[in-house]
Amino acid sequence: MGKSTACLFGAIVFLWCCISHVTSDASDHRYNKGDSVPFYANKVGPFHNPSETYRYFDLPFCSPAKVKEKKEDLGEVLNGDRLVVAPYTLDFQIDQEPHSICKKTLTIKEVAKFRHAVLKDYFYQMYYDDLPIWGFLGKFDSEENDDPTEVTVHLFTHVHFEILYNNDRIIDVFIRNDPRAVVDLTQNREVTVDFTYSAKWIETDTPFEKRLEKYSQTSSLSHSLEIHWFSVINSCVTVLLLTGFLAIILMRVLKNDFVKFTPDEEAVDDQEESGWKYIHGDVFRYPRFKSLFAAALGTGTQLFTLAIFIFMLALVGVFYPYNRGSLFTALVIIYALTSGIAGYYAASFYYMVEGKNWVKILVLTGSLFSGPLFFTFCFLNTVALAYNTTAALPFGTIVVIFLIWTLVTSPLLVLGGIAGRNSQTGFQAPCRTNKYPREIPQLPWYRTTLSQMAMAGFLPFSAIYIELYYIFASVWGHQIYTIYSILFIVFIILLIVTAFVTVALTYFQLATEDHEWWWRSFLCGGSTGLFIYGYCLYYYYARSDMSGFMQTSFFFGYMACICYGFFLMLGTVGFRAALIFVRHIYHSIKCE
Repeated sequence: MGKSTACLFGAIVFLWCCISHVTSDASDHRYNKGDSVPFYANKVGPFHNPSETYRYFDLPFCSPAKVKEKKEDLGEVLNGDRLVVAPYTLDFQIDQEPHSICKKTLTIKEVAKFRHAVLKDYFYQMYYDDLPIWGFLGKFDSEENDDPTEVTVHLFTHVHFEILYNNDRIIDVFIRNDPRAVVDLTQNREVTVDFTYSAKWIETDTPFEKRLEKYSQTSSLSHSLEIHWFSVINSCVTVLLLTGFLAIILMRVLKNDFVKFTPDEEAVDDQEESGWKYIHGDVFRYPRFKSLFAAALGTGTQLFTLAIFIFMLALVGVFYPYNRGSLFTALVIIYALTSGIAGYYAASFYYMVEGKNWVKILVLTGSLFSGPLFFTFCFLNTVALAYNTTAALPFGTIVVIFLIWTLVTSPLLVLGGIAGRNSQTGFQAPCRTNKYPREIPQLPWYRTTLSQMAMAGFLPFSAIYIELYYIFASVWGHQIYTIYSILFIVFIILLIVTAFVTVALTYFQLATEDHEWWWRSFLCGGSTGLFIYGYCLYYYYARSDMSGFMQTSFFFGYMACICYGFFLMLGTVGFRAALIFVRHIYHSIKCE
């Protein structure tokens, strides 16, 4: 347990360092009049396909002889950011009259590239003093939006910047396109374009500390907040009704069972055992494939710890809007640091149920989640390379991730496994297990594993489905999600409902004299992950405008990994709750 505690302490140290780093990054940006302000162009891509983004100069803009790239951290690269110095000069408090960047003649191929980009609603993203800016490339007029023969395509040639400042700090920046400054790209012919820009500085009273508030206002608007709180109230009502209803049933049934199973001593011999008491000699029989089961519990515990740490960072304000790559950096490093927790809990449970192969359990634990994630990444990164998008990770970044896995994740996993192996002596079962397993009676279809999983997953999913839309719109769209307190409440409700539903279904399973509850409780607890993946299908086809092979493969590929992670995490929660319940009820009766 000491090694596991050391892993937790290391993760907490990382959290503190990360918070300190963010605080320092968000410190004063002060300038004197005429000072140069950092201005970077990031990426371009279809507005409705957030994963399909390209480098800014992949389109034939005015490009300098040598493009200067910004040095990026791990999270920025994972986020698909590829920042380069923008072709604009906007010095502090210096108004800029319309100024030409360059005048160039677009070839037929370049015209076709721009026309395709305008028809696909391409937008570009830039950062001025770390403030994000967006703009569209052009406009088209047609009733048949995607038919090139029926549209009139125009490319914006002038960009106007309005920059708000307070004393020596930049507060906000807006970008506007002049609808009159356009060129017609409808025909396949060479076009001469003069790309120009202008800038206007405007003084404001808004303090520097509030310059990022506008990016989170969409989540905090009264109408949006009402929906979020409605989601929370809906979830709370679901929890109260569910827990109240099931608690009353279980208390009444268990009370009757205890009376029946523990009568006066003279009637004990005459009482015929039935129900869950009847299988007391088999209920603590170790599950099949116990090495896989232990690895699933260890991985689920690690993912649960990862989720808690991510919420801690979110609640203290680390993931403020457009803190580029901070979430991905936190996910990678915390996952690496918590691998010792996975090794500890997997090994301790494995030896608790009399497992012997120590190497096998560590290999399974280390690959149960990261293995499918690795193969998914390899496929999707190949697709991104084929499309030449910024979602394709450079070789250097892949090497860094491999080194983190080799030098941090694997050693901590082994250390956690050693600590877990040395911490347990045996499974403390309140009842002695029979030598031979009792035959399970024939069960109706609605008590089979798949039917129970459907019932177990629907109730927790119904408590979170409203909030899921906002999460999807943020991750796979352009909305900003900042109400992490509400999200944390919904997460706690999800855990409570999952635990309680799994306990109830476990009791009903034991009452039918089915003693194979170990895997069933894990599968029922994790089935909510399958419902979330089902929601992915609904969101993709009914609530989004995503299209194309790359975006489709990225959406369903990475969502499959996320839902699989939820399956492991919630399955672990369900099993732990069921184990506590089963131990309690069998402790409360006399087991011969």
